[in-house]
Amino acid sequence: MSINPVVWFEIYVDDMSRAKAFYETVLGVSIEPLPIPDMADEDSGGPDSGLEMMAFPMQQGGAGAAGALVRMPGFPMNGNGTIVYFNSDDCAVEAGRVAEAGGTLERDKMSIGEYGFIALATDPDGNMFGLHSQK
Repeated sequence: MSINPVVWFEIYVDDMSRAKAFYETVLGVSIEPLPIPDMADEDSGGPDSGLEMMAFPMQQGGAGAAGALVRMPGFPMNGNGTIVYFNSDDCAVEAGRVAEAGGTLERDKMSIGEYGFIALATDPDGNMFGLHSQK
């Protein structure tokens, strides 16, 4: 496969306001509401289902994957084991914001050889995520 196979990600959360503030603070981005389509089966989504989604910045034709924070009634967050890596210029910068935003830094910036550097953290809902940079 010649393209990035990751096309979308969802981070399930219990408290949308807290999650939005956390990721906006750590990543320095604006996270915006994602309209929920009107679906025939209300249990699978739709504006009155209680489903709430907030989208990370998306750019058409850009590199990387788009994704959203998701709060879904009846589907509690449980640290599901998916790790999403967010790109940065220097992952130590974003790692330095984690604790003050309410998360936990699990592994400070470390080298992954020719592939750059990563840091690992958990958000206030217990979701682990990674930060990646080339320097």
